Amino acid sequence: MSNPAQSKHIAWKNVEREKLNPLIDREMVVGGKIMLARVLMKKGAHVPLHHHHNEQVTYILEGALKFAIDGKEIVVRAGEVLCIPSMMPHEAWALEDTVDLDVFDPPREDWLNKTDDYLRHGR
Repeated sequence: MSNPAQSKHIAWKNVEREKLNPLIDREMVVGGKIMLARVLMKKGAHVPLHHHHNEQVTYILEGALKFAIDGKEIVVRAGEVLCIPSMMPHEAWALEDTVDLDVFDPPREDWLNKTDDYLRHGR
């Protein structure tokens, strides 16, 4: 008999912060089928062009990110959301110090097993 899923109650202050590079830190909470990540980016940080099979929803809490996606540039500011379909190439630049929440379905395996080199060797 399998164990039923259990709820989680977590304070952000208790979530491990991972330094990916000098300008990007990340904190993650993972459920059975979804992942929530808080990404803290210093002004000038760059997330290189990439794509993934996961659907992504990005909500900007503070600051602003400029995305290159779907053949255009989109600036997403505090209080705004960007939905990124599966397999769509995209990249982003922090126009100012930024805090964003990223939701992924399913969870990002490359983030969990730390094979996300495109983030770790960027600036």
